[in-house]
Amino acid sequence: MNNDEIRTGEELGQKLLQSVKEMKAGKVGCVHRIEVSPIVEVRNKTGFSLAKLAELFGVSEHTIKDWEQGRKEPNGAAHSLLKIAKMRPEVLREIFC
Repeated sequence: MNNDEIRTGEELGQKLLQSVKEMKAGKVGCVHRIEVSPIVEVRNKTGFSLAKLAELFGVSEHTIKDWEQGRKEPNGAAHSLLKIAKMRPEVLREIFC
């Protein structure tokens, strides 16, 4: 029975009960992993807002958004600074906060 075949509350209840039994038995239906961009990872690790990160890099917030969404890639010094931020976010916080 797939989700399209569930037509009554009783069928839904049976499906949910079966799912709970499978979870208790250690069966995993599916695992979703969401890969975040390195820029988002840096923002999360440093705790910097979009505006703060843009100020730090000397670029517009629009540019940071483009980097986050993969429309553009940072280059040169920005790329190097991102590597440092990713590996040692506390360094950026110490210097720029």
